[in-house]
Amino acid sequence: MPDGREALGARLIERIADIPAADWDACAGTDFPFVTHGFLHALETSGSVGERTGWVPRHLVVEDAGGQLVAAVPMYLKGHSYGEYVFDWGWADAWERAGGQYYPKLQASVPYTPVTGPRLLVRPGPDEAAFRDAAISGLLQVTDKLGVSSLHVTFPTAAEADRMEELGLVRRMGQQFHWFNRGYATFDDFLAELSSRKRKQIRRERREVADAGLSVRALTGGEIEARHWDAFFRFYVDTYDRKWGQPYLTRGFFQQIGETMADRIVLVMVEHDGVPVAGALNIQGAEALYGRNWGCAADFRFLHFETCYYQAIEFAILNGIQTVEAGTQGHHKLQRGYMPVPTWSAHYIPDAGFRRAVADFCEHERRAIEQEMEALAKHSPYRQDGNSSTGERG
Repeated sequence: MPDGREALGARLIERIADIPAADWDACAGTDFPFVTHGFLHALETSGSVGERTGWVPRHLVVEDAGGQLVAAVPMYLKGHSYGEYVFDWGWADAWERAGGQYYPKLQASVPYTPVTGPRLLVRPGPDEAAFRDAAISGLLQVTDKLGVSSLHVTFPTAAEADRMEELGLVRRMGQQFHWFNRGYATFDDFLAELSSRKRKQIRRERREVADAGLSVRALTGGEIEARHWDAFFRFYVDTYDRKWGQPYLTRGFFQQIGETMADRIVLVMVEHDGVPVAGALNIQGAEALYGRNWGCAADFRFLHFETCYYQAIEFAILNGIQTVEAGTQGHHKLQRGYMPVPTWSAHYIPDAGFRRAVADFCEHERRAIEQEMEALAKHSPYRQDGNSSTGERG
């Protein structure tokens, strides 16, 4: 590999298909499924991203002097702030009231996927640090060249956020709730570490779902049939229509990942009298199970908790998975064993005055989130008799 950034060149591509899958995945790796060529390609070819949805692919690629791909960043040109889960509506409003044009902006992220993982994808080797810095430099250069208001890198790893902050980007803190496997052999082992009241509550919720005559199964690989995807897509569309408006993901997207990522998918399906009534999609990484989408066509008490939270925990325990990430929001997750953890984003704003205002906002927000996380930790559902109250692995 050549030394020095002088030999590295950054450019934008408009389709991930323009890069061979093997080259992209040589940088992305396989541990984190959402940045793999197959997942991003499924989003594009299924019409889940593009002009229709306002997520227009503009992926950054960095190549060495010989034309070999050494770094990449999944990125999109956006005319809105939907589907990001790091909310900047207030920033957009302030900038436009000041006479600026906030949209379009650049979003370095995985669409509709608030999951922490690598965003600066680099080819492994002795020059990884240089490749990563070249990717950051390339992001800043293309932001300036395109003349957009800002660049937003959402849900990067903590190490990536550290480096981007060192290079001048504004760092922002967020919060999610994750469950941690402390070497449990069974679901009852997990329950045994909760306070008596929380343990009884979860057992009561699970019992009520069972008493309602609901059959709940976690399907993987070849167990997932087209009929399961058909039912799940109906639930997804119905729930999205009722809560958030237009659904982004198409039936074709689920079909594609079902064909190309079957071994990574855990699809929880619920039936009542043999009829599918609810489902939850999880995708498995190297060390975590990621809860992604859920839908329900009937009203049963506690079914959401069973389908999205308890089934994921049970699957993780049975398969030795270390962490369950159940998505954004939801303080109700705390009483079900999911503990608060920080998430990060990094933001490049060319205008110095606007950048200072955003940085000040992020600093005040960080302090508030840290105080909230400290308060939440005091309400841990875990027993306080010497066992860890954080739920994290010891």
